[in-house]
Amino acid sequence: MSQDLYALLGVDRSADADAIKKAYRKLARQLHPDVNPDPETQERFKEVSRAYEVLSDPQKRAAYDRGGDIGGFGQGAGFSFTDIMDAFFGGQGGAAGGRGPRPRTRRGQDALIRLDVELAEAAFGVTRELKVDTAVTCTLCHGEGAAPGTRPVTCDTCHGAGEVAHVQRSFLGEIRTLRPCAACRGYGTLIADPCQECAGDGRVRSRRTITVKIPAGVDDGTRVQLSGQGEVGPGGGQPGDLFVEIHVAPHPTFRRHGYDLQCTVSVPMTAAALGTTLELPTLEADVAGEESELPRTFTIEVRPGTQSGTETVLRGQGVPALRGTGRGDLVVTVLVETPTRLDDRQEELLAELAKLRGEETVAGQLRPAQKSVFGRLRDAFNPH
Repeated sequence: MSQDLYALLGVDRSADADAIKKAYRKLARQLHPDVNPDPETQERFKEVSRAYEVLSDPQKRAAYDRGGDIGGFGQGAGFSFTDIMDAFFGGQGGAAGGRGPRPRTRRGQDALIRLDVELAEAAFGVTRELKVDTAVTCTLCHGEGAAPGTRPVTCDTCHGAGEVAHVQRSFLGEIRTLRPCAACRGYGTLIADPCQECAGDGRVRSRRTITVKIPAGVDDGTRVQLSGQGEVGPGGGQPGDLFVEIHVAPHPTFRRHGYDLQCTVSVPMTAAALGTTLELPTLEADVAGEESELPRTFTIEVRPGTQSGTETVLRGQGVPALRGTGRGDLVVTVLVETPTRLDDRQEELLAELAKLRGEETVAGQLRPAQKSVFGRLRDAFNPH
């Protein structure tokens, strides 16, 4: 190996530890056998690694700067995988700077529950009480996992580190890796006397009742998040969240389209021809109590000569916006009913009307298909 270790790493003799580490990190990426497997590059990688081993150790570097013999530096010293990890990750790979024992206390998982609601409840909001079955903190050991009056003891195998070192030899020398301790499963402690209630887990399953407020405007598939109402974590850890997934039942009258409501009303042929006023129940009527101020009916005017399929839009009578202000619209489609059974007098009157209107013989005429109100709105925003 070249005697000029600083030249090997490409740094000045005045370089500090960070500069040396940065230089070695750059060279190691370029020369690592996984990147350049040829023998010449592997040999240079060994030299660079040994140079870093000397210059990264204050005592060895001082001896080298004084002109000491470097022949023994790195020979049998076991330049380890941990040292390489130190260079790349700032000392996180060594035993002193390792990951340490795993915490027994961890955050719990999120939970999901389904809630069936009516269309009016989804539109205007509802408060429900739900029974949920989740993990809760053990009341006997208060999440510690150990029987009352006892505490976890330090693991004799890893001495509380939660990790044990495994050493094997390679062309780099001894490679040392840290693995979770099998005796304590990486916790660093052992529960010699587990709690009888939770078997050492620090939590038990329990059914409880919670109050859920469903906001106005939710739709089918919407998930309402309840923070901290999910599963308690191992060791009595912080609970996860509870998600309530909304499933909206079909309504016998109204259909939802975004924040708009749609409904269809049938009127007799005579009412469509002469015109009339209709009073119909609102969606609010499904949830309005005796003393509620919510409107129970709405009124539409059927103008004389109204054709089947005519749509009337009532602004602001739809579903309230979930996040924001305002409401969607209510779209009422009028269907004109043609009588299918007529008595003699009714036939006589209709025949007389047809004669007066010159409609005894009618030639069919094809017309362009009419678009719904949603189709017309879509075309207005997309003229091309």
